[in-house]
Amino acid sequence: MLGCGLSFLSDAIDFMDLALTPSPIALAFILASKGLVPYFRQHFLDKTFQGLYQVNTFDLTLLIPYFIVLTILAAYGAHRYWMVYLYYKHRENKTTEPAAHFPADNLPRVTVQLPIFNEQYVVDRLLDAVCRLEYAKEKLDIQLLDDSTDETVEVARSLVARYAALGYPVVYLHRDNREGFKAGALAEGLKTAKGEFVAIFDADFVPPPDFLLKCIDHFTNPKVGMVQTRWTHINRHYSVLTEVEAILLDGHFVLEHSGRSRSGAFFNFNGTAGMWRRRAIEEAGGWEHDTLTEDTDLSYRAQLKGWKFLYLQDVECPAELPVEMTAFKTQQARWAKGLIQVSKKILPRVFKSDAPRSVKIEAWYHLTANLSYPLMILLSVLLLPAMIIRFYQGWFQMLYIDLPLFMASTFSISSFYLVSQKELFPRSWLRSLLYLPLLMSLGIGLTITNTRAVLEALVGKQTAFARTPKYRVESKRDKVLGAKYRKRLGWVPWIELLIGAYFAMAVYYAINNENYITVPFLLLFVIGYWVTGLMSLLQGRFAGLSVASEAHGSKPFPVGV
Repeated sequence: MLGCGLSFLSDAIDFMDLALTPSPIALAFILASKGLVPYFRQHFLDKTFQGLYQVNTFDLTLLIPYFIVLTILAAYGAHRYWMVYLYYKHRENKTTEPAAHFPADNLPRVTVQLPIFNEQYVVDRLLDAVCRLEYAKEKLDIQLLDDSTDETVEVARSLVARYAALGYPVVYLHRDNREGFKAGALAEGLKTAKGEFVAIFDADFVPPPDFLLKCIDHFTNPKVGMVQTRWTHINRHYSVLTEVEAILLDGHFVLEHSGRSRSGAFFNFNGTAGMWRRRAIEEAGGWEHDTLTEDTDLSYRAQLKGWKFLYLQDVECPAELPVEMTAFKTQQARWAKGLIQVSKKILPRVFKSDAPRSVKIEAWYHLTANLSYPLMILLSVLLLPAMIIRFYQGWFQMLYIDLPLFMASTFSISSFYLVSQKELFPRSWLRSLLYLPLLMSLGIGLTITNTRAVLEALVGKQTAFARTPKYRVESKRDKVLGAKYRKRLGWVPWIELLIGAYFAMAVYYAINNENYITVPFLLLFVIGYWVTGLMSLLQGRFAGLSVASEAHGSKPFPVGV
């Protein structure tokens, strides 16, 4: 019946083509229909090879892992839809104004901690912003916690001396070793901190003057242990890379943090741009450095002790985004490894606790999400042979099984980030559509570095805290200084280029076999691996040239995408 209908439609189109002089729109419809009708008939109605394919053991050894991996990735992808649901379902629980206020003439004492390590280009901006905070000086202490091993030591020490001479309550604390890294520096600072509350800012942040005043009154509730604010981005429009990074972080801070905090699930302090009740830190066991994400570790321990966390979506704290691919990959790998380390350490305690089942499930998704990276590597290996086998099995199975799983694991990402942009920029959110293909590709391109990080965490391999270089790049006019801070990624970019070539072969195979429906997905893999690999190699090359140019007093190379 359907075949007769298609034949009739094709004949009718031929008749119209002869009898009428079509408009450009009609002509386009005729050409498209003439191509689509035979294509649809060939792949969905042709029974020539039906029954010829017989399943065998070799195919099953490929297809079973393929579907297991795809199903797990689809589950993590579907969780993004759940976060969007939680965000909208609990919109009425958004934290806005505090229930009460501290007396203006009797504010509690606050210690501001500024952990830095080799931050000579941004430490002056950080100190200037913190010294502008609107808070009674007699109730404020500022600690510059410096673990630096380069010129930052002299720069920071002189800055602190200057601000202290101007009457600001700032002290300089320098450690000769990096024991515990950032967690160790924060713990050391707490030994001499005088504040009942502790605000923390990383070196690349520029807190607004009213930051403390917007946060402190939320602690009038004695059950509140931590208040987190939303990161915004100083150099969002510097390059395509920073645009994509901003969208990625917006999704986390708008939908994940809001959805979890409003629904009563556990969520984490992000290591900066937040304020703690000191007693919550101490009751949770203090800062520990056995994971690379000490902030998430402490957050879960504190919430398991019963402390309430608040997320202030409308309170913003600007920060500088990484402007180089190598720096971005280093940052993402540290976060990926740290969260898996925390999951191994904390999830058993979460499951044994009396927390609601929904909180335990959400904690699992939150802390294990980076397991998707090694699964993506497996999918990358299995995709081409699975596609060949599935082609001979028939199109209907690919359409009704493979495609929904792919949509759940990939389309959920684009819709997730689009919703976050619509919430933040209701008048201009459609602009983010331009960056979605690269966003999805970039997520795929991170799989090599992040997979290595995740595997290291799973086997218990400890590594040093790899800082993200900051260059004080705020606009397109700024140049990237400090080539000595840049890191090359060794063999990883070459592996990324090889995997990209593998997927280019898959694209060729798909086109050659008229399997056009898979081409857009395969192109995401090609673009992702080639972009991350090429940018890493090029920026590593420029790093060497920049070192030479700085040594001779020349202008350094810009590295914006």
